[in-house]
Amino acid sequence: MDKISKTMIIIPARLASTRLKNKLLLEAAGKPVIQWVWESAVRAKLASKVIIAADSEEIYEKAKSFGASVEMTSKEHKSGSDRIAEVAKRHNEFEYILNMQGDEPQITPEIIDTALHAIHSSNSDISTLVRKITNKEQIESPNCVKCVFDKNFNALYFSRFPVPYPRNPEFASYYAHIGIYAYKRNSLLKMTSLEQADIEKTESLEQLRALYNGMKIRIAIVDLNPTGIDTIEDFNKFKAAAENV
Repeated sequence: MDKISKTMIIIPARLASTRLKNKLLLEAAGKPVIQWVWESAVRAKLASKVIIAADSEEIYEKAKSFGASVEMTSKEHKSGSDRIAEVAKRHNEFEYILNMQGDEPQITPEIIDTALHAIHSSNSDISTLVRKITNKEQIESPNCVKCVFDKNFNALYFSRFPVPYPRNPEFASYYAHIGIYAYKRNSLLKMTSLEQADIEKTESLEQLRALYNGMKIRIAIVDLNPTGIDTIEDFNKFKAAAENV
């Protein structure tokens, strides 16, 4: 089997959401958010299977209605990585697993393939994406996670704080993290078995658990600036764009 046939995309789909109720089921241009995400995933060229990991009958039935492969998972998971690990354990034939968030309908197939190429072509445990930012408001916002990486595109740290600190601002460059992860299978299972690190708890950033435990995260830089759906304002912007295509 080649790397593509050994690669699976899993979309963790949790019904409950604190800021926007049942956001994955909200419809834009006649399709729920989770369907928009799934349609991008199935168009990716570097994966052979896509599964929606549902935590509720509502999402399970909706996913079935538009033809997706979907599996039920525990309602008790604390993170999307835990949810995809449950599904990955049922599919031993897949060596690469991509975690695509169910509330990111603007992630394109090309962006997915960029993350998958990064994991396929490296010795890293995980790959993820960043985009360069210059907007001062984004740099200073704790909702925009920043990433610092080395000359070989290995992540050094992720933070909600503006890193690097601009003691000499003329040298400062900032990169925003895009929350899509590709894992080697064993790395996913290892990370989800580890205890939370204090830095993870402090920043509320799951990827810091991997770095704390010496795992390597490969970075790829992209131009896309996707907006995840966390609020009704986010959804209305996406809906307007989707219905004006």
